[in-house]
Parts: sequence; structure tokens; C-alpha cells
Amino acid sequence: MMTNKVDIVNNNPDDTHQVFETIHRLMHIFRARQYRLIQDSGVDLTHMQHKVLGYFARHPDATLSDLVADSGKDKAQIARLITEVRAKGLLDAKPDRTDKRVTRLNLTQTGKDIFESLKKAERELSDLAVQGLTKEERKVLLKLLGDIKNNLSGSTP
Repeated sequence: MMTNKVDIVNNNPDDTHQVFETIHRLMHIFRARQYRLIQDSGVDLTHMQHKVLGYFARHPDATLSDLVADSGKDKAQIARLITEVRAKGLLDAKPDRTDKRVTRLNLTQTGKDIFESLKKAERELSDLAVQGLTKEERKVLLKLLGDIKNNLSGSTP
């Protein structure tokens, strides 16, 4: 009997492959639920606009260039996202005090309120995801995931 190559790939018993398939599926489920939280909040935000809110919540007075450097995304894409978030009244722009060519960005009060509300819902989702795991199991999981991240960060395939 001849085995189809697709079946071999899809039914690969290799634990290494299964680890990354599980991580991929887990993140897909988590991101889908996270996106649903944004949609259910009644706030008209895309996932990437939500990411912009999060960045400026963590980095007040940052610039477009700061976000470009942090995200690794295209400057034009980030500029469009910032324009969209500003148009929704969630982000405010002010010229830098010392260099008027530089624009500093901050969340408006509405932006802060929306971000905090979504952050609370995401914490509840995270809590749901790890329910049933002991504190020690979560520490072990974090350590193992950190080890995998370090393995990948230090290697060049």
C-alpha cells in the first residue's frame, strides 16, 4: 500500500512538529477570541488599530518613527494606522517642545478608556486560557516557551 505524502505530513507523529502546530492553533484561537472582544465592545477598531492604542498606552509621547522601529512595519502602513486612530478621536498629536518637526502622540481620554476596557477583557480571556493550571505549571510553561524563544532568537537557519 502506497502512503500519500500529504498524509505523512499531516499525520507526522514528530513531537517537535506537534509543538508548533499546537502553538499556532492556540494563538489562532486566542487572536480570534481577542478580535471578537474588540468587535463585541462596540468600538470600531481593527486588530492593528488596537495594537496602535496599546503601543501608545505603554509609550506616551512616542512618535510615529518610534512605533515603526518597534513594530518593524512599513512607515506608510503605520502612518495610515495612526491617521485612522486619530480620526476616531483616540489619539492626539502635539509638536515636540524642542523640535517642531517631530510629532508626539498620546491617547486621548476616550482612547485610554477604550484601551483599559479592552485590556480588562483580554486579561479575563488570558485567565480563562490558563484556568486549571497551577502557579507552578504556569511558571514551567513560561520557562519552556522562553527556552524555545531563546533557541530561535540565537539561531540562524
